[in-house]
Amino acid sequence: MTATLASPLSLARGPALANRMMLAPLTNMQSNADGTLSDDEFHWLDMRAKGGFALTMTCAAHVQRSGQGFPGQLGIWSDDHLPGLTRLADAIRARGSISSVQIQHSGFRAMPELSGEPRVAPFDEPESGARALTTAEVEQLIEDFILAGLRAERAGFDGVELHGAHGYMLCEFLDAERNLRDDRYGGSFENRCRVLFEIIDGLRARAKPDFQIGVRLSPERFGFPLAEARALAERVMTCGKVDYLDMSLWDVFKAPNEEAYAGTRLIDQFVDLPRGDCRLGVAGKLMDSASAQACLDAGVDFVLIGRGAILHHDFPKRAIADPGFESIARPVTRAHLQGEGLGPAFIDYMATAWQGFVEG
Repeated sequence: MTATLASPLSLARGPALANRMMLAPLTNMQSNADGTLSDDEFHWLDMRAKGGFALTMTCAAHVQRSGQGFPGQLGIWSDDHLPGLTRLADAIRARGSISSVQIQHSGFRAMPELSGEPRVAPFDEPESGARALTTAEVEQLIEDFILAGLRAERAGFDGVELHGAHGYMLCEFLDAERNLRDDRYGGSFENRCRVLFEIIDGLRARAKPDFQIGVRLSPERFGFPLAEARALAERVMTCGKVDYLDMSLWDVFKAPNEEAYAGTRLIDQFVDLPRGDCRLGVAGKLMDSASAQACLDAGVDFVLIGRGAILHHDFPKRAIADPGFESIARPVTRAHLQGEGLGPAFIDYMATAWQGFVEG
């Protein structure tokens, strides 16, 4: 029998999901300049936990000072970030939601003007001016991802998600076209995946046994062909060390870009893969109950809600109560977003970055 949005879902480690909806990790530009959690960002996330999301995930939190990719980004590279993170983990737990920090480095998309650090990437990237990391620096990057995960654990979070999507550092290592490194971290598919799995292995070895590890991947773009995305997704799900895989699919029901997969939907390329004891979720333009339920009907275990969660802090409660629920039409007023718990910086970001989302 197909699960419903209200169905609970166990994970291999740690607490179970109360329903099938997670909060997608969303850039919101509300953290303080030093990466510490602000009251606005706390309020935004606390409202989503209160609104019924089974797992409440932060935006991408950078694991090195050099990894900052946008203003107001949450940090997790220093113990100075622990007080705010601890406050947030405690609040999410008190709301009955699972807590997770998405950990990330922006790679050649980082902003030296914010961090004061040089821009680095797996390879030289002339357009951004990024230089290639040395092997020793890659090893330090892996250690810093692990330390960030352990810092999240110390703060009381149930787990972390490794951000391997959307063209940031871990995704850059996966780039089949440009990651031509001649050490063990580039060239072959096995080598390009190595950083991700060394982080997973390190975290699993050093965190407590019930600490949850998730991974976010995005197919098709950034030099990552669909065949490789499928192969990596299967390996992540069957390695026995990852609790959930979050596939960011841009639009879950769209057709794949590659001609070889014509006649299918992007979601279909991942639901047929072996999963072991790992759970599979998808994100991508899920704005109503019916679309979210259709993903479960297609065979995924859970869904991640992004824009719908911005528009409605209680999207899960609404979606469970009403199979016909649809998000409010866009554009919306600034007052609506303020009422849904977005601070001024987040509202300004939505107004400038997402055309047609905010009035005026």
